Amino acid sequence: MAGVSNYEPYASNAEGLTQVLIDLKDTMAGKTVYAVAGFGALAFENVTQGAALYSRSSDGKVGLAQAAGTLDEATVVGFAQTAKNTGEEVRVLTVGVLATSGLDAGDPFYLATGYGGITSTPPSTAGQYLVRVGEAATTANLIIQLEPPILLS
Repeated sequence: MAGVSNYEPYASNAEGLTQVLIDLKDTMAGKTVYAVAGFGALAFENVTQGAALYSRSSDGKVGLAQAAGTLDEATVVGFAQTAKNTGEEVRVLTVGVLATSGLDAGDPFYLATGYGGITSTPPSTAGQYLVRVGEAATTANLIIQLEPPILLS
C-alpha cells in the first residue's frame, strides 16, 4: 500500500528523527507531490478557473485582476481554483502549482492587461503595472510566485 510505513516505531531521539526522514524519502520515491495553499472568499463578479484575482480593499471580496487598472486591481492575491459566479465562495490558490494550459516551460508569467489573464510578455506601457505571478514548470503547470505590483512610468 503506497504511503504506509512498514517500519517499527521510531526512537524519540536524533536517530529516530533520521530514520523518519529516510522512511519518508523511501515512501515518496518516484511520486510527484503538489501542495497548494489558499483561502476562500466571496466573488464580486463571475470568475473562471485559473483567473488571476485581487481582493477589493473595501470589502475583501475577490474579482478579476488586471495590470491596466488601479493598484488594488493589480495586487494579485491568487488564482481561482474553479469557476464561480457572483456571490459564490471561490477558493483562491496563493501557493503551489496551478493547473492551466498554453505555457512554455521555464518562462516567467505576469499579470496581463486583460481581466484575470496572465502573459509571458510583461506589460511595458507607462501607467500599467508589472506584476510577476509565477513560472511555468511545464506546458500545463504554473508555479505560483506572487510579487507586488510595480507601476511603470
